[in-house]
Amino acid sequence: MTRTLARLLQAPSVILLLLWMVVPLGMTIYFSTIRYQLLYPERSGFVGWSNYEFFFTDPAFWPAILNTLTLVGSVLIITVGLGLAIALLIDRSFPGRGVLRVLLISPFFIMPTVNALLWKNMMLHPIYGLFAVFAGFFGLEPIEWLKDAPLLSVIMIVSWQWTPFAILIFITSLQNFDSEQKEAALLDGAGFRARFIYLILPHLARPIAVVIMIQTIFHLSIFAEIFVTTSGGPGVQSTNLAFLIFAQALQGFDVGVASAGGVLAIILANIVAFFLIRMIGRNLAV
Repeated sequence: MTRTLARLLQAPSVILLLLWMVVPLGMTIYFSTIRYQLLYPERSGFVGWSNYEFFFTDPAFWPAILNTLTLVGSVLIITVGLGLAIALLIDRSFPGRGVLRVLLISPFFIMPTVNALLWKNMMLHPIYGLFAVFAGFFGLEPIEWLKDAPLLSVIMIVSWQWTPFAILIFITSLQNFDSEQKEAALLDGAGFRARFIYLILPHLARPIAVVIMIQTIFHLSIFAEIFVTTSGGPGVQSTNLAFLIFAQALQGFDVGVASAGGVLAIILANIVAFFLIRMIGRNLAV
C-alpha cells in the first residue's frame, strides 16, 4: 500500500517530465520527415528521408561536425588541464585565498552572450582589444582573431568561462583529500611528481570524469559564443552543428531540414553520452 501510494504521488511529475521530453522530440522527428519551408508554407507534404539526405550532403555538414569535435575536445583539454593546475596552486593556505577563489570562479557565472561580447570588444578587437595593445607594445602586428583564427577565438572564449567550473570541482575534491596520506608521502621522500601521479590523480579520477561528462554535454550545443562573435564564419570555419541547425531553420527558413539536423545532433549526443557514462561508471566502480 505504501509503495502504491508513493508511485501515485510520483506519477504527475514523472508524466510531466516524459511529456516535456517526448513531445518536442516527437515533433522534431515529425517535422524532419515533411517539407516545411516557412517561405513557401503551401508546399508541404511527406518527403521521408529527403531532409536527412539534404542535411547530410550539405557541404557545411562535415566541417560543422569536425568543428564541433575540435571545439569540444580543445575546450576539455584546456579546462581540465588548466583547472587542475590552478586548483593545485591554490590548495594551500596563503593571505587572500578566499578572495582569490571567488575571483577565479566568478567568470563561470557570466552569461555566455555577455562573455562573448566582453571577449569580442575588450580582448580580441584588432584595434583597441587587450591582445592588440600587447602586440603593439612588443612591436608586433595585431591579429584579427575573429577573422584569422575564428575557431581558436571561440575555444578561448568558452575555455575562459568553463575553467572556473573545473577549478570549483577539483578544489572541492582536494579539500577532502586525506592529509595523512600527504604527510606519509612527504616522510617517505616522495617528490611532487610522484605524489601527483600516485596520489592526486587517482583521487581526482572521478571528479575529472564528472567534469568531462558535464562539459561535453554543454559544449556539444555551444551557440551564443559563435553567434555573437563570428556568426559561423568566415565561411564555415567556426560553424558547429548547433549553429548549422540554426542557420537552416532561421536563416534558410527550412524547418524540415533543420529538424533532420536536430535528430542527427541528438544521435551524436547520445553516442557521446554512451561512452562517457561507461567511462564514468568504470571510474565509480574502482
